[in-house]
Amino acid sequence: MAFNSPVLLPVLKADDDEQELVDPQAALREKCQAKGHIGSLYNKYQECNDRVNGKSKTTETCMEELFDFVAELDHCVAHSLFSKLK
Repeated sequence: MAFNSPVLLPVLKADDDEQELVDPQAALREKCQAKGHIGSLYNKYQECNDRVNGKSKTTETCMEELFDFVAELDHCVAHSLFSKLK
């Protein structure tokens, strides 16, 4: 059975006088990354990345360090992100 009738979808337009929207997650990520333990996880990830990029043939990856860093960062952001959403 084919539907030939047009589907009407609502169209939302932003007011021109509204200021540009800012993603609160990006600001919270910067704030959380400045915390000591998350910054140290980022440094650990960067050290691993530099070590792996310095070798020509290696099977080592930095996935564990990356996952540790991102998990802690997201955990920190989650505490206050949803209270900032409208």
